[in-house]
Amino acid sequence: MIMRRALIAFLGTALLASAAAGAPKQKTSPAPVPPPYAGHYQPQGIDEIGIWREDDERERALANSSQVIRDEALNGYVRSVLCKTVGEDRCSSVRIYILRVPLFNASMSPNGTMRVFSGLLLRTTSEAELAAVLGHEFGHFEQRHTLAQFKAARKGTDLLSWAAVFTAMAGTNQAYRNFDNLQISVYGGLMRFGRDQELEADLLGLGYLNGSELRPQAASRVWRNLILEVEASAAARGLKKPKFDNVSFFASHPPEGERADYLYDLAAPDSEGRDEGADRHAEVLKPWIAQFLNDQIALNDFGASEFLINRLGERGWTADLWRARGDLFRGRGHPRDHMNAADFYGKAVSLDPTLADAFRGLGLSLIKTGRVSEGKIALQAYLRLSPNAPDASMVNLTLSSIGGR
Repeated sequence: MIMRRALIAFLGTALLASAAAGAPKQKTSPAPVPPPYAGHYQPQGIDEIGIWREDDERERALANSSQVIRDEALNGYVRSVLCKTVGEDRCSSVRIYILRVPLFNASMSPNGTMRVFSGLLLRTTSEAELAAVLGHEFGHFEQRHTLAQFKAARKGTDLLSWAAVFTAMAGTNQAYRNFDNLQISVYGGLMRFGRDQELEADLLGLGYLNGSELRPQAASRVWRNLILEVEASAAARGLKKPKFDNVSFFASHPPEGERADYLYDLAAPDSEGRDEGADRHAEVLKPWIAQFLNDQIALNDFGASEFLINRLGERGWTADLWRARGDLFRGRGHPRDHMNAADFYGKAVSLDPTLADAFRGLGLSLIKTGRVSEGKIALQAYLRLSPNAPDASMVNLTLSSIGGR
């Protein structure tokens, strides 16, 4: 009876919280601007103090990580976007680390450590889009979601521990079946609790944007672009088109389609004419786009990479974008891919005759298509532009094998 009461109380809390999940579809007013900043928060209680100390240790390791991008201009820019979004007072409590990880992600720890992946920067096309994600993560921090998740998980695992004892004491098949059902209910409740936290962070992040000078409708576009990227990835792999409007039982986040809809509906209606900061965003990321694209292409996800390159090309095709597209097609190596790659590399070198990597790709692609003489010339140009390249000896060997250096 005690175990049953505990289960009802635990699941009841999760169900009450989850009732808010459908609220955005019913609201007509925009997400409210968060209340004034209440000052730097300090951890309270044994649990939270312990979590903060663990995060402090993780941050010490993170500060020395080789994955951290320490470029002053890039770090200063990302911080400025956060401060524009949540306000100077709030963002003063945050320490930002940009990590060279080619995935769409950012996270924030309870002690004020924010991690921003390079894959997120590659996928955002404006300050407003980046602000939507940074504001969402700050919302988790401000509402102390990690602590709430920890306490909810502890309640659930404590309940399952006692249930395991009682099940073993009973020793019947029915008792074991009941325990299996209980596990599913508890873990499903925890996942729903996590989805509700994501919803709350979404609305907080949008509220910050609604109160800023940036265009909040960009928050919806972040998820619509992610949907298009995932669809492109699936299509290139020959997989079935994913569904973005269904919630699986163990999903930890709301479905992308639902997020895109309610973020658009709850954006401030008088904010359509606001600045998005697309030009500023592109200018700051310009020195990094080539490297970030290299990392993306290395994931061997042709559809997603082609989608990202083409989307960046909508603002104007640069030598770096043509070079990246050449690398993408040459790496796949399907019939006609080397011909296409040679065309892309040719456009790159016509825009920037000093782009050594484009000459390297051009030479190798031309040789693959039988245009050996032209390929030699391109590889020789590569060695002239980059005589100390790590693969210089390999390229010289290739030139020797085809009869010239």
